[in-house]
Amino acid sequence: MKVIVGLGNPGKKYENTRHNAGFLVIDGVSEETSISVNSLKFNALIGQGFYKGQKIILVKPQTFMNLSGDAVIQILNYYDVDLEDLLVVSDDLDLPVGTLKVRRKGSSGGQRGIQSIIDRTGSNEFARIKVGIGKNPLIPTVDYVLGKMDDQTAIKPAIQCVMDYLNNDDLTQLMNTYNKKED
Repeated sequence: MKVIVGLGNPGKKYENTRHNAGFLVIDGVSEETSISVNSLKFNALIGQGFYKGQKIILVKPQTFMNLSGDAVIQILNYYDVDLEDLLVVSDDLDLPVGTLKVRRKGSSGGQRGIQSIIDRTGSNEFARIKVGIGKNPLIPTVDYVLGKMDDQTAIKPAIQCVMDYLNNDDLTQLMNTYNKKED
């Protein structure tokens, strides 16, 4: 069983914002796998189904970003899922738009949703995909991350990355493919 969590904030106000990149990726993976994410459980919208013979749970926490760990820990405990079967997708200001960073474990890097999951699980040893949303020095950070995403440039590669993960379950290969060095 794999649990794929996309981080974001609930509500119309936050739809299609840069900070909701994780939710947008889950929406794309939902389409690709035909797993509907429409059941409200554990303070999250979840969808369950099978993809290539493996049970998949897609998750969009409804706790707001900074409390994402509350929903994630409930799901992991209820379904008895190990951290090695958790993949979290979040936005990252420090990566250029359209760039991804796949990590097997590590610090939150200042991403509060990731920090909440680390705090609630007591571990930083879970895989994550950071979706580059870039920065705009002319716009305050809060306004920028909560601004609407003009296009889906950042999202499409992340959806493909999650699908590659579901097809291969090989984080090393994902890191080699998607962690590009900046020129």
